[in-house]
Amino acid sequence: MANTKVHHAARREFVSAQQRVLDRYGVDADSRDIDIPVLDGPAHVLVAGTGPPVLMVIGGGMVSALWAPLMARLTAHTLYAVELPGHGLTGSIEYDKETLRSTAMSYLTQVMDGLQVDRAAFVGQSIGGLWSTWMALEVPERVSAISYVSCPAAALGSSAPVPLRVSTIRQVRALLNTIDPPSPKQVQRMGRMNGEDLSDMPEVSELFLAYQRIPGCLDTLLDLHRAVVRVRGARPEVVLTAEQLSRLSQPVQMIWGDRDPYGSSEIGEQMASAIGHGSVHVFPGGHGVWFKQADAIGPVINDFLARID
Repeated sequence: MANTKVHHAARREFVSAQQRVLDRYGVDADSRDIDIPVLDGPAHVLVAGTGPPVLMVIGGGMVSALWAPLMARLTAHTLYAVELPGHGLTGSIEYDKETLRSTAMSYLTQVMDGLQVDRAAFVGQSIGGLWSTWMALEVPERVSAISYVSCPAAALGSSAPVPLRVSTIRQVRALLNTIDPPSPKQVQRMGRMNGEDLSDMPEVSELFLAYQRIPGCLDTLLDLHRAVVRVRGARPEVVLTAEQLSRLSQPVQMIWGDRDPYGSSEIGEQMASAIGHGSVHVFPGGHGVWFKQADAIGPVINDFLARID
C-alpha cells in the first residue's frame, strides 16, 4: 500500500510539473492515453494544434512536455508529442539490445494506429531520432519526412558522453542512485553534461526532477541505455550506418547544437552526405538545443514542413 501511495503521489507531482511547463510556453495541449498491446500501460501523448500531423519523438531520459518550447513555434500542424516507453506517464516495456529495433517499430506503429494517423512527418531527438529513422526505413509509407533535432543516438557510430556510458554498469548506476539521488542540484549537473544550462529554466528543471522521482523510471532508463550503448561506445546492433542512411528516401533536415556531447555537427554533415540530400542547421546549444533556441529553430522546421505538406 505504501509503495502504491508513493507511486500515485509521484505521478501527481509529475502531472503538475508537466502542466507548469506547458503553461510557461503557452502550449494548449490535450493529454491523451493510448491503449496499445505492446505496453503494460497506456502510451501518453500530448496533442496540440491543427493541420498536417507531426509526430515528435523525444529521447531517453526525456518526457513529451519537454518539447513545449518548440511546440509553441510549430503552429501550422497537429503535433503529437510522444515519450518513450517507461518514461513519464507512458507504460513500460522490456528493453533489450537484440530486440530494441522491433520494440521501437511495434511501439511507434501502435501509437500511430491508436491516434488514427496513417502518415506523418517526424521530429526526433536522440533515441527518438534513431527510432524515427528505423520507422522511415521499415515502413516508409508512414513517414513523410524527418527533422532531426540534436544528434540521433548511435548515428554513424557516435555515442553518449563517458559518464553516461560508465553508468550503464548496473553496480555503478546503483551506487549513483544511492549517493546522488534525484535532486535540484543533480538535475543541473545532468543538464550541463548534456551541454545545456537549466539554471534559468525552473519549470523545465522541475519536470526533469518529477520524472526522475517516478518509481522505476531510472531502472527503465538504465535498461534503455544498456540496449543502446556500452562502456566502449554505441552497440553495433543499433548503429545507424552510412549504408542504412543512404536508403532514406524521405526529405530530411538536421538541427544541431554546436556543443552537442553526443555527436558534433560534423556527424550531421556526414549524415547529409550519406543520405544524399538534406540540410544541416547549427545553433548554440547542446543535446536539448531547442530549449533556448526555439525562436530560431521553429521557423527552420516550419519552412521544411511547409515544403512537404
